[in-house]
Amino acid sequence: MIRHGLLYLYLVLLCASIGCKDKPEEQQAPDPDKPEEPAVASTTADKALLDKVQEATFRYFWDYAHPASGMARERTGSGDLVTSGGSGFGMQALVVGVERGWISRQQALERLHKITDYLAKADRFHGAWPHWMNGNTGAVIPFSAKDNGGDLVETSFLINGLLVARAYFNGSDVQEEALRNKITKLWEEVEWDWYASRGDGLLYWHWSPNFGWEMNMPIHGWNEALITYILALASPTHAIAPPVYQRTWVNRKSGTYEGYRLEMGPGYGGPLFFAHYSFLSLDPKQMEDQLTNYWLHNLKHTLINRGWSLYSAPKSYGYSSGNWGLTASDDPGGYLAHEPLNDNGTIAPTAALSSFPYTPFYSMQALRNFNGMQQLWGAYGFKDAYNKSRNWFASDHLAIDQGPIVIMVENYRSGLLWSLFTGLPEVQAGLAKAGIRKPVYESGFPLAIPDVRSGVVDLLKHPDKDAYLVGVGIKAGGSYTLTLETTAGSVVETIWDNKSKTEGLHEVAFGKAIPVGAYNLRLKGGGIDKELAVYLR
Repeated sequence: MIRHGLLYLYLVLLCASIGCKDKPEEQQAPDPDKPEEPAVASTTADKALLDKVQEATFRYFWDYAHPASGMARERTGSGDLVTSGGSGFGMQALVVGVERGWISRQQALERLHKITDYLAKADRFHGAWPHWMNGNTGAVIPFSAKDNGGDLVETSFLINGLLVARAYFNGSDVQEEALRNKITKLWEEVEWDWYASRGDGLLYWHWSPNFGWEMNMPIHGWNEALITYILALASPTHAIAPPVYQRTWVNRKSGTYEGYRLEMGPGYGGPLFFAHYSFLSLDPKQMEDQLTNYWLHNLKHTLINRGWSLYSAPKSYGYSSGNWGLTASDDPGGYLAHEPLNDNGTIAPTAALSSFPYTPFYSMQALRNFNGMQQLWGAYGFKDAYNKSRNWFASDHLAIDQGPIVIMVENYRSGLLWSLFTGLPEVQAGLAKAGIRKPVYESGFPLAIPDVRSGVVDLLKHPDKDAYLVGVGIKAGGSYTLTLETTAGSVVETIWDNKSKTEGLHEVAFGKAIPVGAYNLRLKGGGIDKELAVYLR
């Protein structure tokens, strides 16, 4: 396996050396085949499918966890090798498991005590855990020749999971209080500031007792490591200074790809795990700074990834509306960070499925397709990847790809992890030190980005709420009217009728009994008249 960050850096350097086109010359039309749509969309089958996939994927972290430590194994078949970051994802999956009723609160509590007891005794390097450990002894297992010490990014994924568990298990009984105390101690022992002590004012990914800083990897953005900085800034005991964040992380590069402009990072977005790992429990709808609105950034990144697959990738790959999603995964040649500039036809289910909060309808199209591929289904949900053009299917499940499926689908369905983590005072302090604030949205539909080719937002009826959802921004409180209209202008549903609304972002449900098809949402009041073209699916 190749380290994500190193591989990504290599790809950027390669692109700079050979010159990367904004888009390849070969174009591909979207898959014209569309299923017959009912008069009114039914959520029954979609809800059952989400239940099935979430629970099966959760079982990777429950049934296949290492028996001695409770930690997540790196992948199926990895024996005693456990992963720190994947275990952080797994702890959030345990919370989902309790909330969904797949395990009891007591069962999860016992597992988390086992994990925290193991972590307290495992190898640490200035408070940071290594990427890989022995699940029996806690001894470091080198990830690469010089990567045999602390891994700050993987540690941040682990601490993220621990803090979510601490927030969820908030009861007054002795066991829950003891768990919270253990987690707080582990959190406070991570020496984030040590990893910025090299003398150059930068924050580093690795430190080894044998090789020191020889891996020489400052944690530059944009990649999966924003969560590392938020926690490093938030630490109550070993916080880094805000200038370290500004000096090392902030990347002001921008660009336009597949018709969508990104204000930071590579213009093509990179592999989709960039839009997932830091946002498993950081709510991007609540995040904005001088660089970007993080929800819109992640949504456009997802649309770029899908747009490449449908319109610009080589036709021989066989991509379609149900066959898209490029991220780091197993590959016919080993392991690769797939993205528009590094694509060989390999699709990882985690890419589209972990994007459910951003693109529900497009992700559901992919899920329905994946569900019909018998070779893709394994003991713990979907296998890691497949390549249609080569008739290749991965054999394994990977912790770092399984976890985001459970978590991000849950965030789409209920917002559970976002509400638990983003509400923590330490996290809010870290966001503030990074200059990330809660957005002040303009009146209208600020979370929606129409497809650049159709000009329409495709909406999926929410499987749990049996209604369509849309975010409506109100910049100034007052009376507003919100209607759903035909494309000819006839009102088919009045959602707000001159209703008094406070400023802020409102989640609105509508269209429970409206036939599928093309409509316009219209918001009027406070001197504004905003319209959004939607297609109810």
